[in-house]
Amino acid sequence: MNKAQLVEAIADKLGGRQQAADAVDIVLDAIIRAVVAGERVSVTGFGSFEKVERPARYARNPQTGERVRVKKTSVPRFRAGQGFKDLVAGTKKLPKNDVAVKKAPKGSLSGGTATKKAAAKKAAAKKTTAKKTTAKKTTAKKATAKKAAPARKTTAKKTAAKKAPAKKATAKKAPAKRTAARKTTAKKATARRR
Repeated sequence: MNKAQLVEAIADKLGGRQQAADAVDIVLDAIIRAVVAGERVSVTGFGSFEKVERPARYARNPQTGERVRVKKTSVPRFRAGQGFKDLVAGTKKLPKNDVAVKKAPKGSLSGGTATKKAAAKKAAAKKTTAKKTTAKKTTAKKATAKKAAPARKTTAKKTAAKKAPAKKATAKKAPAKRTAARKTTAKKATARRR
C-alpha cells in the first residue's frame, strides 16, 4: 500500500479525499519532525519511531572487495508494538468493524489498578518460572553429582590398587620384625630368669 492508497482507505471515514490526504501529511510530518529532533514517537499498540546513532566503521566494497571507511551517521528505526506484533502473528484477530489500534486503556499510562493487576500477574509468572529454573538447576546438579560419584569411586579403586602392593610388602616385613623382636625379648626374659 502506498500513500495514495492509504489516503483512499481512510477517505470514507474522514469525509473526503482532501481531508484524508491532509490528515496523513500532518501525521507523517509530525512523526518526521519529532524523530529528526531526537525524540521518540511512541504510538501505543502500533509501535515507536526513534533516531539511532551508528558509529563509524569499516565495510567492504562487494564489487572490488576493498575495505571502505563508513562515516558515523544517524538513522530512523521503527519497532512494532506488541499489539501490532500479535495481529501480524495471528495470535489476536483483527476487529472487523472497529479500529485495529485503539488508544491506551484508561489508567494504563497513569499506573491505574488494571496496570497493577497486570504487573502482579507478571511478577507471579516470573516467580513460578524462577522456581522452575531453580528446580531444573538442582536436578541437573544432582544428575552431574551422580555421574561424577562413580568416576570418583573408580579413581579411588585405581589408586587403592596402586597402593595395595606397597601395603602387602610392608605387611610381610612387619611380621618378620615382630618375630625378631619377640625372639630378643624372649632371650632377655630367659637371661633374667637365670
